[in-house]
Amino acid sequence: MAETASTLDPIALARVRVLLARPKRPQRIWPVLAAAAALAVSALAFATAMILAPPLHMEHVAHARAAI
Repeated sequence: MAETASTLDPIALARVRVLLARPKRPQRIWPVLAAAAALAVSALAFATAMILAPPLHMEHVAHARAAI
């Protein structure tokens, strides 16, 4: 079977498809970096608070076991 020749120009069709395609927005990295920086700062703040917080038990563990 012979193929029928198309009256449409394939180069023109390719150009139309490119023109009709939605423009792709570039992805921005700044929001991701800002969120990562905020999480890093909060993690460091919590770690500092854990280190600097006074202990919950004021008496020594060995002293508490000897009293029992």
